[in-house]
Amino acid sequence: MKLQNQNLSNSYDFMLEFYDCFYKEKIMIKKPFCMLLLLTFLPSFLHAFGAGDSKNDLVIHSIRGSSGVGLIHLFENPPEIDGFNVRVEALATADLVAARFISGEARVGILPPNMAAKIASSGVDIRAAAVIGTGMLNLLTIDPEVRSIADLRGRTVEVAVRGATPDFVFRRLLRHHGFNPDRDMNLAYSLTPPEIAQSLIAGRVSTALLPEPFATMALMGRPDIRAVSDIQEEWSRAGGGNVENYPMTLLVVEGAFASANPAAVDEILRAVRNSIDLVIANPAEAGHLVEKHDLGLRADVAAVAIPNSSYVFIPAVQARPSLEELFRVFLENDPVSIGGVLPDDRFYFR
Repeated sequence: MKLQNQNLSNSYDFMLEFYDCFYKEKIMIKKPFCMLLLLTFLPSFLHAFGAGDSKNDLVIHSIRGSSGVGLIHLFENPPEIDGFNVRVEALATADLVAARFISGEARVGILPPNMAAKIASSGVDIRAAAVIGTGMLNLLTIDPEVRSIADLRGRTVEVAVRGATPDFVFRRLLRHHGFNPDRDMNLAYSLTPPEIAQSLIAGRVSTALLPEPFATMALMGRPDIRAVSDIQEEWSRAGGGNVENYPMTLLVVEGAFASANPAAVDEILRAVRNSIDLVIANPAEAGHLVEKHDLGLRADVAAVAIPNSSYVFIPAVQARPSLEELFRVFLENDPVSIGGVLPDDRFYFR
């Protein structure tokens, strides 16, 4: 694969290009430009990604924000695994977690399903272990004339993150209702989720699609903001009733590590499941820990958002139908975003 001479959209795409250049095709000698990149960037990558860490250090890579909330009890009490020093680290974005898997540093972490599929399609041995978060999207409005999705024709809807799960799930729902998303309404992507919540509260945005906990932030900030429809129920109807929800957060493991350390992976899965159970059972305690460990959410907001955030633990082999339905949505909208094909059997751990 030829390394593209262009500005890549983010660090995740750059690292995929970097991986293809050096590891997948082994063309350092043939292509001096690749050698230059290696000499220029590899030292900083190794430093940033902690490549010098002990082999006994096992980091569970989480993400700040709602994606990492299900793991919060592991921040407080990491699992004890013979032969490993386990800790949990929350990175600012999913892109950073993806980059660590691509670089070969990460062995366990969480990612959006589409990112995991794209990394696997590039040749990195990454396996889906469990779905730990499902649909938690909310269509919110202050427009009194918007009572359902059918009322969106001709209106502007602010959507969190172009080309990600919320965007493509919403596009499927709009098509199910007979709309052309690019013609019949204006889907805007100019604001980040926190900015969308604040703009709804201030009245600068009238209708928006928001994930938790930002939907809860908006609802707590203005009493006349209301939910238009149940997005998860809409998804079930739009997907033909075969799957009830769509995965949003995936626990993944590096294949070689999982094969060599099955007992360690089993213990991590047990600990993650237990953490999620505790979060669901006691949102107030979880909210306190979320603020304590600086996941970017206030304790009160996290506590209110948790019951609406669909934290689950579903082994990936059981979740495969819902994962594949989500992947089909990405194939409908942007095939390259998951590598052009559905992941094969190898992608699913056990």
